[in-house]
Order: sequence, then structure tokens, then C-alpha cells
Amino acid sequence: MALVTDVQVRQAYQLLKKAVSRTPLQYDRSLSEKYGATILLKREDLQKVRSFKLRGAYYAITQLKSEQLANGVVCASAGNHAQGVAYTCQEIGSKAVIFMPTTTPQQKISQVRFFGGAQVEIQLVGDTFDRSAQAAREYAKEHGMTFIDPFNDPDIIAGQGTLALEMMADAASEGYQADYVVAAIGGGGLISGVGAYVKNTSPTTKVIGVEPLGASSMQAAFDNKGPIPLTKVDKFVDGAAVEEVGSLTYEHAVAYVDELIAVDEGLVCSTILDLYSKQAIVCEPAGALSVAALDLMQETIRGKTVICIISGGNNDINRMGEIEERSLVYEGLKHYFVVNFPQRPGALKEFVSQVLGPDDDITRFEYTKKINRGTGPVVIGILLKDPKALAQLLKNLAEFDPEYINLRDNASLYTLLV
Repeated sequence: MALVTDVQVRQAYQLLKKAVSRTPLQYDRSLSEKYGATILLKREDLQKVRSFKLRGAYYAITQLKSEQLANGVVCASAGNHAQGVAYTCQEIGSKAVIFMPTTTPQQKISQVRFFGGAQVEIQLVGDTFDRSAQAAREYAKEHGMTFIDPFNDPDIIAGQGTLALEMMADAASEGYQADYVVAAIGGGGLISGVGAYVKNTSPTTKVIGVEPLGASSMQAAFDNKGPIPLTKVDKFVDGAAVEEVGSLTYEHAVAYVDELIAVDEGLVCSTILDLYSKQAIVCEPAGALSVAALDLMQETIRGKTVICIISGGNNDINRMGEIEERSLVYEGLKHYFVVNFPQRPGALKEFVSQVLGPDDDITRFEYTKKINRGTGPVVIGILLKDPKALAQLLKNLAEFDPEYINLRDNASLYTLLV
């Protein structure tokens, strides 16, 4: 199949410009000063459904024949594509059956119900997007309904590309020439549409695709010379936790993307917190990927103009505790150990005085097993004020218990105990 071009993106925009919000392109002073560059943010978190996904969903559904619309549509989504489909079907009066993974945050499920109303039926199936998508395809075939692919479809790609049309036009009107455009990759629909428009209208602008480190399915496809399923997926960045990219989006990425970057989920968490505290931007994990990547690009972007696409703002407030935890661990401030403690009065007081620094704090203290020996294993969480204090902490720990376990070095134990 031929690649989507800027011409198709322009065609999509003519239909979408009255249906979606033209989201702002904003200069970000804080990020610009931090990285010594001109950082512009394309705010798709301010879209009607708080995500760019409305663009592709609306365009793809409105391109269907009348008999297809009468039968209804089916989709699978971790949340944002589902909201776009739900909103569209409520607007045009078409039925939708939406499959979502069982791991989808409740906030996104509630939003799908809100946007879709009586037009939408939700089915929670499978632990991952890919399992949910398989069930959705089978359901669509069985019931004679049209499956709306979340990314591997030319109409979806053209629809997503309309945000690039807006941002490049707005950048030019403000006198900016983008050196880099940075966008998240899940299944690849966004980067395909953005790349299609940017590379065909501003070929010197570099397009950078950003994936979560625990779900780098596009990088796996590049390494394999074609899409291949990941054997393991970290589901934390749920909007980009895709096991396998599409065949069509892979071809677009090969043609239009200059570089792929994988970002640690902990850095994503730190970015979410920074965007909220400094710029009052509420970002979901996938929405923060592009800004998180700046930390890994800082040497190359100095003095350059960079557009980061904030792709979504559907963050469940109930996840903020986990986000803060992951951020602290990534920043080297929070650490977990298994330490053998003497089972006698005063042992904890000795630990505090002999092991902890003056600014360190215990955030967790839990015996893993009550035993009759003189010592017992304790899971202990320690919060440092400065990551440089870790070396002295580890030295003190070794003197207190030469056989202590640093859970950061043992992923299986960390998952089990923390």
C-alpha cells in the first residue's frame, strides 16, 4: 500500500477542521531555559477528548459507507482511541462496541462512557491491547461490523497528521523553523501521520519517534526489518504499550522517521511531575514521552527549535502515587533493601544512628518473615535527600549487614516485595 502524503493530510483536514479543536502551539519558557533551545509544545492534551486520537477516529469513521455506519463499528483501545471513536459515534449517531484491556485505568473507561453515551457498549477483554484487539476483530467479523484500527490504517494516519499541519502552520506564522519534531510511538499512527506531513513539506526538519523503554515495539520492528511481537511489555505507559506495531505504520516510520529513542518509564514519571508542577500541564504517561526525550537529546538540541507533541492528558489521578514512586526511584532518591535485623529491642534505633545519614528517611519497614533466629529479614525503603548520599549509605549497610540485598539489583525480588 502506498504511503500517506501531505496531500491526503490536507484532504483530511478539510473535513476535520470543523469537528476537532485547533490546539495551540505554545512556547515553553521553562523547558527552553532548561535545555538552551526553543521548545514549542503542541497541546493535544487540550483536544476535545484530551487526545489527538479523535482526529484519526473521526476521519476514518466518516469515510465509511452508509451501510457500514448503519451496522456500527468496533474498536480496541487502551483508552484514547476508544474515546475518539465514542465521541464520533455519539456525534453522528452510529453504534460502537469498544474493547478495552482489563488493565485500562478506570478514568479512561469512565471517559469513554461519558463521550459515547447510549451509542457505546464497552467490553473489557485481555490483559494487553493486543489481546483486546484480537477479540475486537473476531467480534466485528462475527457481527458484520467494521473494525476501526487504532493505527494501522491510511485514514487514521491521515487524520492524525492534521495536527502536524496545524503546528507547522502556526510555527511558521510565529517565525519559527522547526529543526526537530518529537512525537510518541505506540502503534505508530501518530508518528506516521506527523512524519508524512512534516517530511513532505519541511524535509530538513528531523522527525524523532519516542517509545517507552519497556514497550519499544517500533525499535524491535526496525531491528527485525519488519513488525514483530515483543515477548514482554511494561504496561505502565498504557497509551503506548503496544506489543506489535502495524505493517503500514512500520513502513511510514522507515520512510519518515529520522531517529527512534527509548525513554525509561521513571524518566516519564519525572517529566509528568515537572510538567504539572512547573507548567500546570496534566499529562498522561504517553503524552509526556516527547518531553521526556529532551533529556536524552539535550546535547544535540542546544540552540535548536524543537516541537514536542503533548499527545494526551487523560491521566488517572489515582496513579499519581505510583508516578511519584517511580520518579523517586529513577532519580536515585528512593531505594529498597532486604536487611537482616537483630530481633531485639533497640535494633531499629541502632540502624537509624549507624546507617542513615542526617537527611535520610525510612519510608517502609516490614519484616518479611517472623523467625526464631537471632536476626530476621526486613524490607526497608529509604528516601535520600541527595542521590550522592547513596555511596555512604551502601557502605554503612554493608557494615550493619554484610549480606544485605539491594532490590534494585534483583528485579524479581523487587516485583515480589515492593
